[in-house]
Amino acid sequence: MFENLSSRLERAFKSIKGQGKITELNIAETIKEIRKALVDADVNYKIAKSFTDRVKDKAMGQNVLTSVSPGQLMIKIVNDELKELLGGTTEELQIQGNPAIILIAGLQGSGKTTFSGKLARHIKGKGRNPLLVAGDVYRPAAIEQLKVLGEQVEVSVYTEEGNKNPVEIANNAIRYAKQNGNNVVIIDTAGRLSVDEEMMNEIARVKAAVKPQEILFVVDAMTGQDAVNTAQVFNERLDFNGVVLTKMDGDTRGGAALSIKSVVNKPIKFVSMGEKMDALDVFHPDRMASRILGMGDIVSLVERAQQVFDEEEADRLQKKIRGNDFDFDDFFKQLQQIKKMGNIKDLMGMIPGVGKAIKDVDINDDSFKNVESIIQSMTPFERKNPDSLNGSRKKRIATGAGRDITEVNKLVKQFEDMRKMMKSMNKMQGGMGGRMPKMPFRR
Repeated sequence: MFENLSSRLERAFKSIKGQGKITELNIAETIKEIRKALVDADVNYKIAKSFTDRVKDKAMGQNVLTSVSPGQLMIKIVNDELKELLGGTTEELQIQGNPAIILIAGLQGSGKTTFSGKLARHIKGKGRNPLLVAGDVYRPAAIEQLKVLGEQVEVSVYTEEGNKNPVEIANNAIRYAKQNGNNVVIIDTAGRLSVDEEMMNEIARVKAAVKPQEILFVVDAMTGQDAVNTAQVFNERLDFNGVVLTKMDGDTRGGAALSIKSVVNKPIKFVSMGEKMDALDVFHPDRMASRILGMGDIVSLVERAQQVFDEEEADRLQKKIRGNDFDFDDFFKQLQQIKKMGNIKDLMGMIPGVGKAIKDVDINDDSFKNVESIIQSMTPFERKNPDSLNGSRKKRIATGAGRDITEVNKLVKQFEDMRKMMKSMNKMQGGMGGRMPKMPFRR
């Protein structure tokens, strides 16, 4: 999402790199370029000016240490200010009560219903037992969508066919939750194509009736400053607790993410990308600031890995590597776990320095499909015994996978190189007393 802003900021820092010290003269061009970059990213001009004024004041008030260049110091100051602009600290969901009640608000098309399903999955993963409530009484498609999402994430969905009173539905759902052991209730409410009085009165009545612990305002990040204006209107009526930015993987300049905290003084709590139910992240201002400045986000990458790599599997794999027994079955399992971590380009963008390098590269999430089809065309014996793959076997595998023989040869060669590397690592570890470090991805 922030690719263009990241590039513009990098160009802005170039004017001060190589300078011996920070002066009003050499900082002026940098500040001007940073302000233009923010405005081009659809950040409100007043917010952009206030931001760059703070950066300038901090920069002029600092002495540059001999070990730190002016460029490095400027990046540090901008990083700190970006973090504050985005909210400063991570704001987790505040869920108390039994059941805890979460009210989901937003315009039609903002992604409320999809987010509700994702949130239910997220909360379920924390050991809670959520209940989804279909409170959009105007769109039958929304009720059906919530049912489908509930099945996907294996969470119960409460609906009342024919009832057009969202307050009654919400109250009945809470009673149902108490009777059935659901300790979190997520109420998906109706949206409109635009803000109107009827919509606001209705959701205000639901709020007054159920007294939710959390009200989350869901907004489409692709709508830029319109998203910020809509958030302002909703906040005046609902006094919501936090913002959810959806469609963060779309073609958006990022102005909503950078402006919304300053305008409504409410934190961004979640960011949502794509339609997959696991494509939801808690929003961390410090990590997002680092990503905008091209410094990656290793912490989030490791956290995602920890969610899919379990300790038992890591120990099993480590033993196989020690015994030089790593085979195509193990390789296939590793591919499946990597795919569970999310969008491949997004994951690579979390690695420092890689985001910029791949910004113009089209990385398809189906990149692994050809490799998977080749492995699946092998017999169980061949997967367990990679050394058995002679010419005739490779030809049969290529035909079965519908791939060219050169692709099979390339995969087998890469696999052999990987096994040789693992073998050499084992020898090195043997020379260090046979101790091999634990796999990094642990629960």
